[in-house]
Amino acid sequence: MTARPLCLAPLALLLGCATTPPDGLALSAQDAFWHALSSHCGKAYTGRLVSDEAPDAEMRGRQMAMHVRECSPQEIKVPFHIERADGLWDRSRTWVFTRTATGLRLKHDHRHEDGTPDVMTMYGGDTASPGTAAVQEFPVDAESIALFQREGRSVSITNVWRVEVDWLGTGPARFVYQLQRKAPNARNFRVEFDLGRQITPPPPPWGHAALPGRP
Repeated sequence: MTARPLCLAPLALLLGCATTPPDGLALSAQDAFWHALSSHCGKAYTGRLVSDEAPDAEMRGRQMAMHVRECSPQEIKVPFHIERADGLWDRSRTWVFTRTATGLRLKHDHRHEDGTPDVMTMYGGDTASPGTAAVQEFPVDAESIALFQREGRSVSITNVWRVEVDWLGTGPARFVYQLQRKAPNARNFRVEFDLGRQITPPPPPWGHAALPGRP
């Protein structure tokens, strides 16, 4: 049986699981971004590290995969899988995108292999500007700043996460996740995924159950 994305219908086109750009429908930049991400529901793609900074040395050359795994009108979950040096996979990370009353939110759900939450989890931020249909930025929020300070990660209190996404079927299409940080603790972490190269969806991220009809 062909696996289907977890998507609500028949309101999918208007509310967040469109598979093609809605013809003639006037969308805000953030709505268009949401639809573009939603167009990949149920699909997985291969990616790679493209930045070149010392803290990420162990990720250089490793296989990476993203999976637009769960989609609803209000939330999209995108697990981010990274191959480890031993050939196994780190499945600890899930990007969680949410609609809010004022824009969009990105949070990072980090789990241990036994499914328990990492101490550094559910950090992120909300959009502070309209952005564009292809690019949204998420400056760190107050809750995350408090977490970083409490856990001795004050270098992260100026974090801005940038996400870029193209519609399914447009080419060349890509998904980009980027962490940027201002001096004196400047940081640039960037991974890119080729949205023209689908792969078999990976196993569930740690701490998340298998979806109905899927392994």
